[in-house]
Amino acid sequence: MLKSDYINKIIVQAKKLGKTIVLPEGEDERVLEAAHICAEEKVAKIVLLGNCEEISEYYKNKGWSLEGIQLINPAKSEKLGQYADLLYELRKDKGMTKDKAGETALNANYFGTLMIKAGEADGMVSGANHSTADTVRPALQIIKSARKDRGVSSVFIVVCNGKMFYFSDCAININPSAKELSDIAMQTAESVLQLGDTPRIAMLSYSTYGSGKGESVDKVREATKLAKEVLVSEFAGKDVLLDGELQVDAALDGIVAAKKAPESNVAGHANTLIFPNIDAGNIGYKLVQRLGGAELYGPMLQGLNAPVNDLSRGCSTEDIVGLVALTVLQSQK
Repeated sequence: MLKSDYINKIIVQAKKLGKTIVLPEGEDERVLEAAHICAEEKVAKIVLLGNCEEISEYYKNKGWSLEGIQLINPAKSEKLGQYADLLYELRKDKGMTKDKAGETALNANYFGTLMIKAGEADGMVSGANHSTADTVRPALQIIKSARKDRGVSSVFIVVCNGKMFYFSDCAININPSAKELSDIAMQTAESVLQLGDTPRIAMLSYSTYGSGKGESVDKVREATKLAKEVLVSEFAGKDVLLDGELQVDAALDGIVAAKKAPESNVAGHANTLIFPNIDAGNIGYKLVQRLGGAELYGPMLQGLNAPVNDLSRGCSTEDIVGLVALTVLQSQK
């Protein structure tokens, strides 16, 4: 059992699905321990990328079994040529050459992402030793967005005072338009449903129902209108509620909500917070983490054809296990 009650519940759900998750950072001891826990607890079948001999020796010295774990050295893989060809076909219109594809496929993040594209894995978790850009770039180039009319966004799973919240978008879209903000809300609704929770979505602003003025308020108000229109067609019959524009206190506090937005079906009990831009989102999640002691998992990418998720470089072994379990749930179609 892990320290997080939330992640233990997610693991119970993940174990039922039998998914395969790639961990491309087999040189990191935190990743190796997380892979061991995931395999032992049957959270997922694990593919570890790295030096197979060194990983095997490390596991032997620890007294750990490699059952449920596949070791692959990309440079020695019999699939390398196939993956390089796949990458070339996907990117040749963008200037990719065959030589460059062969070289790029050796990169562990690209190799792992190509495994997903080839149907040999269901998702990937990286970032313990790589920047967000290093993790996200292969996913955008290879997995690509699930819908041409929508981009890709991110969501943080936040556990604060025993309650679940979902923060979006805090990592990908810098200053989304009203349409993009609406798309982000819809993608986040889908993610929350995949994780077995009920979306109560607040479109956040410094204004509640017109109490403030400005371009940003207008954008959030328009995004709310667009999102409500999409809810009717795409989420009919699903228990998804959305409202805005709402200040964060009105979204979360019932007493404030009763004063500022008494007619709202979301105000006072929102669990899904859509931030107007990346400034607000980044500041928001770091405040609840640093001052509120919240557990954070993510950023999880959403809107892709398959899940590729990013770790903080300061992550713990438990963080990695948690994100693997979340990625398993996210891989459900």
